[in-house]
Amino acid sequence: MILFFTSPIGLGHATRDIAICEELKSLAKEKISIITGSPAYNIFLNYGYSVENVYNPEKFDIDSLMQLRSPLKWLFKYYMYYRRCKQIATAFVDKNRDELIVSDEDFASIAVGEKKNRKRVVITDLLETHFVKGMFSAIESRMNKSMQSMLIKCNRVIIPDIGNDVDNISYVGPIVRKLCTLDRNQLRKKLGIEKRTILVSIGGTNAGRHLIEKASSAFKKLVLEMDLDLIVAMGPSLNNLENNYTNYRNIGFVDNLHEYVYASDLVVSLAGRSTIDESHVYGTPGIFIPIKDHFEQEQNARQLGYSYEDISRLETLMREKIETGRLNSPKLENGAEIAAKIIMEMIC
Repeated sequence: MILFFTSPIGLGHATRDIAICEELKSLAKEKISIITGSPAYNIFLNYGYSVENVYNPEKFDIDSLMQLRSPLKWLFKYYMYYRRCKQIATAFVDKNRDELIVSDEDFASIAVGEKKNRKRVVITDLLETHFVKGMFSAIESRMNKSMQSMLIKCNRVIIPDIGNDVDNISYVGPIVRKLCTLDRNQLRKKLGIEKRTILVSIGGTNAGRHLIEKASSAFKKLVLEMDLDLIVAMGPSLNNLENNYTNYRNIGFVDNLHEYVYASDLVVSLAGRSTIDESHVYGTPGIFIPIKDHFEQEQNARQLGYSYEDISRLETLMREKIETGRLNSPKLENGAEIAAKIIMEMIC
């Protein structure tokens, strides 16, 4: 059996882990037990996996303008959450004494696995964090050194990006779920998409309320000159948000958001890694606006030429992307199968 620990912070970890688990199922009949928390738990459950809803992560404190508040306070809360997760992970690892531990940025389970001398595979975008600046950055620096020490001691580290393998680190490229069909017209018909369509996605947190408002406002102007539709995926945290803009369709929290990404003509999203990867692999143009002072999202956005300030010129960006169309969008290979084979090597 594989003990698969998935960070429930956002939905990106869950969606890429489902992609890997689906490949694992096709390679072997090894049982997979998922340990995570909501809302990731709901996605795994809908896919039919054996999943435990035991983690309760701390939420980012985001203001009404989509800016991260009190990063030091959040870092302290995260450390306390990490300690609770170690206790939870210990119970699962002790109960399953010979199983492989796979962790998608649930570093508590890796720490436990290291202490218990178990085989460990980590899936991560992060080799270090930079949430805190100034005199308190030394605290984060110590946490980074601890994390890097854990990664070095793991059997394998899987990074869903393009790069050159080194030591125990394997770069497999972006990891996304397989589509039910590559026939885009058929998929659009299934999802009720007829016109050129913009998809706004904010993932699993409530941080993207401001992005929805700004994108909706820009769309109201664009639709006066272009024949467009707007779909908003509010996710689990804002599913009941009142619609003050009657010109979009709210699909709420769906477990097939990747299909909507492929079927749409443009995706406007927070700069989380999962949606960026889906955009690249499926060939759908994207605009990615980071939460301000969220170092990981700002880094992701910067690599694509975006910043937090671009939220003020969404109308121009959306027009440019729609007019350019899908044909000029790069397509990357899906790394899910490679990741699954690496994990299987640890079992055989």
